Amino acid sequence: MTLQHWAFSFKGRIGRRDFWAGLGACFALFLGLFIINDMIYPLPAIVTWILIFFILYPLCAIFTKRLHDRNKRGIWLLLLLLAVMLGLADTSSLEPFWQWAIGRFLPSFIGMIMLLDCGVFIGNDGENYFGKQTEQVNYRRLR
Repeated sequence: MTLQHWAFSFKGRIGRRDFWAGLGACFALFLGLFIINDMIYPLPAIVTWILIFFILYPLCAIFTKRLHDRNKRGIWLLLLLLAVMLGLADTSSLEPFWQWAIGRFLPSFIGMIMLLDCGVFIGNDGENYFGKQTEQVNYRRLR
């Protein structure tokens, strides 16, 4: 698998090592973006959102290919969107227990389950619905 296919395609399967490499690369890009935006030079909001989109797209592609290796559809990625939405929800009108449960515990739990599922558990051996074998990423080949 080429680097371009690894980062921008939603088809195929990748292993745990390539998943963690992608997660680390996206984390480093996010960290760099926020350091530049907060400490060095504040970017306009529209530029920041465009850059966030360009980092989130490869992250979604990498997560989807890892879910394919676990023989799950990419739609499971919407659980992370649910976790983000629950974390951003205004729970101030709820009782303190429910504020904690909906605003903190549930998003953290969903995120940890997805991270465990994609990052720790071994993918399916052999052929599954999404491809023949887990493909190794050739980081030196762009196309």
